[in-house]
Amino acid sequence: MVISDSRDVKKILIMTSDKNLREVLKFCFDGWGYEPLIYDHVIDDITVIKKISPDVVVVDVHSANRADLEICHLLKSDFITAFIPVITLINKRQLRSQLLNIKHGVDDYLIKPPDPLDLRVRLEMAIKRAQHSFFATSLTGLPGGRFIEETLKERLETGAPFSFGYLDLDNFKYFNDVYGYLKGDRAIMHTAYLLYSVINRFGNSNDFIGHIGGDDFVFITTPDKHKVVAANFICAFNKIMPFHYSDGDRQRGYIIARDRTKKVRRIPLLSASIAIVNKEDGSAVKNVIEINERLAEIKRYLKTFRGSKFMADRRNDKTELNKTPQIYMREDCSAARYKPLGQVLVEGKFITREKLEEALAVHWRRGVRLGEILQELGLIKQKDLTAALRESAKLQGAGVYE
Repeated sequence: MVISDSRDVKKILIMTSDKNLREVLKFCFDGWGYEPLIYDHVIDDITVIKKISPDVVVVDVHSANRADLEICHLLKSDFITAFIPVITLINKRQLRSQLLNIKHGVDDYLIKPPDPLDLRVRLEMAIKRAQHSFFATSLTGLPGGRFIEETLKERLETGAPFSFGYLDLDNFKYFNDVYGYLKGDRAIMHTAYLLYSVINRFGNSNDFIGHIGGDDFVFITTPDKHKVVAANFICAFNKIMPFHYSDGDRQRGYIIARDRTKKVRRIPLLSASIAIVNKEDGSAVKNVIEINERLAEIKRYLKTFRGSKFMADRRNDKTELNKTPQIYMREDCSAARYKPLGQVLVEGKFITREKLEEALAVHWRRGVRLGEILQELGLIKQKDLTAALRESAKLQGAGVYE
C-alpha cells in the first residue's frame, strides 16, 4: 500500500487541464515545501501513479466526466493505492452530480477555483486521516505499530521524562482456543477500554495508548504516574475480566485446554503483565531499540509469576544494568461479590446476553456509559435499568486505588 511515510517532503499529484490553475498550485506548493507533480490531463494508468507514489492525488473534474472519476475508482479498488487520499476540484454547478459520484472513490472536494491555502489545509487533513486509518488497529481503533514507534521517538527527542509501558495478557491463546475468536475479540476490546479509562482518570492529558495487535498494548505516561496507572488497571482488570468466562469456569478459576504438546492442562483465567521502562533525567535509555530490549527482559521475568502484575525498570547511569528492578504485585483486587452491570442485567433477565454483547461493543468503542447505550439502542426500559443499577451498586466491592 502507498501511504505517507516519515519523509519531510510530501508528494502532491495534481491533474488538471487548467493552465492557470497548474501554475498557481505549482508556485504555492513549491513555496510551501511540497513536491507538486503537475499533469495537464487525468492519468488513466494506475501503474504510473504507483510509480509516483504520491501522498495525495488532486483531480480536476472539469466536465463531470465519468472517465475523469474512473481513476479515483481504480485507486480505491487497488490494494496498493487504496489509502491514498483523493481530492476532486469541481465547478459549483456540477456539485449535485459530483456528490452522486462519491462512490467512485473521492475522499474530499473543493469548489473551483480553489483557494491554495484551503487546498493545503484539506491536503494535510487528508494525510493525517489516511495515516490514522492505515496505522490504526482495526479492532480497537487505537494507533498501531508505526504510530507507536514515531510517538516513542518524539518523546525521546524532547528529552522529557516519560514511562513506556507494555501490557499483554497471560493465557490469552488458551482463552481464544476454548471460547473462539469472537469472544477473544471482545476480551481485547474490553482491555483497550479499561486501559483508556484508567489512563483518562489517573494519567496525564497528553498520555498515549497504542495497540500493537492481538493482546499486546502499550501506553506512555510520566514516571510519577506509571505506578498508579498500572495498579489501577490491574485492579479493574482482575475484577471484571473473569466475567468473559462461563459461570462454571469463573467459579473454578481455570479452563481445561491442551497445550502445545497436546497435553490437557488446567489453564488459569486471563491475567495481565505490564512491563515498564522509565526514561528519567540522567537515564541511560537512548533509543527505541534499547527500550524494547529492556521491556523484553522485564517481560521474561514477569512471566515467571502467576496472576496480574507489573514491574518498572528504574535503572539509570548510576546503577548496574543487570540489577533486578523492583516488582509490584497486586493479585487480588477483586471483591468476591462483585458483579458488573452487564452481568446483573443478564442474571436478572432484563436483557439477553446477545443484546448485552451488542451494547458492550458500542460501549467499549465509544466510551459512553453502558446504561446510556442500552437506552439509546432501545434495549431496556428506564425502570429496569434503574433496578439493575441499584443492584449493581450493592455489589461493587473494593474499587481501584491510588
